[in-house]
Amino acid sequence: MDTLNALADGFAVILTPMNLLYVVLGVTIGTIIGVLPGLGPTATIALLLPFTYDIEPTSAIIMLAGVYYGSMYGGTITSVLLRIPGEAASAVTAIDGYEMTKAGRAGPALAISAVGSFIGGTVAVVGLILLAPALAGFAIKFGPPEYVALTVLGIAMVTYLGTKSTLKSVIAASIGLLLAVVGTDPIMGTTRFTLGLPGLFSGIDLVAVAMGLFGVSEILYTLENSGKVRGKLGAVGRLTFTKQDWKDSRGPIARGTLLGFPIGILPGGGGVLSSIASYGIEKKRSKTPEMFGKGAIAGVAGPETANNASSISAFIPLLTLGLPSNAVLALILGALMAQNITPGPQLMATHPELFWGVIASMVVGNLILLALNWPMVGLFVQLLKLRIGIIGGIAMLVSLLGVYTLNNSTFDMFVMLAMGALGYAMRKFGFEPAPLVLAFVLGSILEESFRQSMLLSGGSMGIFVTRPIAGVLVLLVLAFVGSSVWGAARRKKSRNSLIQQAKSLAGED
Repeated sequence: MDTLNALADGFAVILTPMNLLYVVLGVTIGTIIGVLPGLGPTATIALLLPFTYDIEPTSAIIMLAGVYYGSMYGGTITSVLLRIPGEAASAVTAIDGYEMTKAGRAGPALAISAVGSFIGGTVAVVGLILLAPALAGFAIKFGPPEYVALTVLGIAMVTYLGTKSTLKSVIAASIGLLLAVVGTDPIMGTTRFTLGLPGLFSGIDLVAVAMGLFGVSEILYTLENSGKVRGKLGAVGRLTFTKQDWKDSRGPIARGTLLGFPIGILPGGGGVLSSIASYGIEKKRSKTPEMFGKGAIAGVAGPETANNASSISAFIPLLTLGLPSNAVLALILGALMAQNITPGPQLMATHPELFWGVIASMVVGNLILLALNWPMVGLFVQLLKLRIGIIGGIAMLVSLLGVYTLNNSTFDMFVMLAMGALGYAMRKFGFEPAPLVLAFVLGSILEESFRQSMLLSGGSMGIFVTRPIAGVLVLLVLAFVGSSVWGAARRKKSRNSLIQQAKSLAGED
């Protein structure tokens, strides 16, 4: 009953005219960004961060959350019609979605995607309502040692699960941790790694880092690759689906929901991993697996449902533990902390209007997205006619103005440009910026918690294994890292074995 009353209060918060406007604004921006190839939710939220600091915290997070799950809807449109994923989680959808478009079935593909996304997102919100309070109650038992183990686990999982190259991810995360300690020592009050620059005495600003690594670098990378076209724009047609389409899709939608929800909670999970896993399961379960890749509607319904369910469930560890599970949530965490609000087990008690308001906004936001994406697809498709050079130029100007107005500091502008150059170079050499930003955001939490733990234990590392929760988390970290190293060693041994067999065969010939 307490949960229902709290949720009712959340709806009272979200249904005020101003917050309702921010929901509509967030999901609309998210849909548009999803449609525009090259500008994903991470870059967009990074660009919007400076403009959220003058907004009431609940409204700001409602808008940013809407951008995030709204982009999951919008990314489907270009995946299906153009075979260009509007954001990474829709890449799998492009496989069968574009084949359906070539067969004149773009309408059913987009319609079933919208319905599946709505179902997956709505069920995930129910799961969020049921699970978040229980997890928050458990997290109250967390102290500094537990947070040390939890942040290390989060960084480890993002590093190993979220990207292709483990070594490159470790390097990126290490850079993020190094950048996090620039500035003033939180315990001793002395400056470190500042190079004598006054602009670094208070540390490197998260907004400048995020806008550079995601916003500026994405603009540069997109402009460089803007001439590469991977498909011909297909006709939309009628946005309806047949009874047979629904019969073929209802199982994938149900399984996508059940699969996407737990994957979204895991650090390093998110839309990409859940959509890939859903596609693999549907292909394996199908009686006609040969149809996958040739226009199977199950290959659209399952992944789209899974990535939307995971985008909602990813808010559970953020709101209850203060642990972002991906780069987008790391930026939202940064936006909250900039407003002097620290997500965690006390958030429900200290800021109930924000906690329950955000959850209620997801219910309203999913309804708005269904209304936007079903009848207005034709209008959003017209955005594809915009030249990416114009969009990139405007985005760059907005970035420079936004980061300057945050602190009225030209130094932050140079930091953003430097991070943009770094992010662009990372993209070119196959490094993902997400582990860097996640490590940067969690680095300050990790250091402060570690230093507090050392003060509590008198310098003994035993505190991390003698406390039950911390000890279990440490074991999880060791098990996860150990299994990852073991798996990498086995793959390397397998490759070497294949090479030796090939050499032997070549010698016999």
